[in-house]
Amino acid sequence: MNKIVIAFDGTLFSDGAFALARELNQMHPILLTGVFVPQVNYANLWSYGTAMAGPGFIPLVEEEETEAIQKTIQQFEELCQRYGIKYTIHKDFYDFALPELKKESRYADLLIISSERFYENMLKNSTNEYMEDAIHHAECPVIVIPEAFNFPTRNILAYDGNPSSVYAIKQFAYLFPDLCQNETLLVYVSKDEKEGLPSEEHITELVSHHFPNLNIERLQIDSRKHFATWLNEESNAFLVCGAYAKSGFASMFHKSFVSEAIGSHRLPVFIAHK
Repeated sequence: MNKIVIAFDGTLFSDGAFALARELNQMHPILLTGVFVPQVNYANLWSYGTAMAGPGFIPLVEEEETEAIQKTIQQFEELCQRYGIKYTIHKDFYDFALPELKKESRYADLLIISSERFYENMLKNSTNEYMEDAIHHAECPVIVIPEAFNFPTRNILAYDGNPSSVYAIKQFAYLFPDLCQNETLLVYVSKDEKEGLPSEEHITELVSHHFPNLNIERLQIDSRKHFATWLNEESNAFLVCGAYAKSGFASMFHKSFVSEAIGSHRLPVFIAHK
């Protein structure tokens, strides 16, 4: 049984995030922990001077927001009961800040965040920096999910020879052995036809063991400019990729392609980093 944390903007329920959790529970029973993060506490992100070391000052939640969070919690409870999902709730939202979300992820197998509903009311541009920080600081793999999606029947493994991309592929395989039976595409980017698959023997041996329906494809494109466009032609797929660090992706894939993939709200994106 995997322990999965689902993080909500406290005042907005994510149908997409819960739908994914429900599908995963149908495959294998899960323990689903609902975390409801008030927007007011997000203002300082991870920068509370004493948040990591001990209790610090955190702004109070307004009464109206408290009522909205309670309604979101109630909806979560009712749906878990309706679909027979074992669940727990983080109820101490008055004192909740993102360092606590980091701690929750430390003791979880997976974190689910909506690409559209996680602090959408606080966005002033197309880049959700709040969500990026949550992904960056998570201590378990993360799935960023759009609100409307078909449960994936195909896997796209983004590989660049970097250890982080290999780590993500392994984490996906360990968490979702059933999904590994689906058609899977290992994709890498190379502008030079003579440039082969990085560490071809090793990665092929590893991936073919976990993904029996495997194909490998080389894309002759500028990954930073065109990979997200290529992805937009895909449907019903999981995108699996490695580190989402603020320093950016190494080698062939760059952080921007993942940002664009998430921002298009078309595919679930699985991200794992050490």
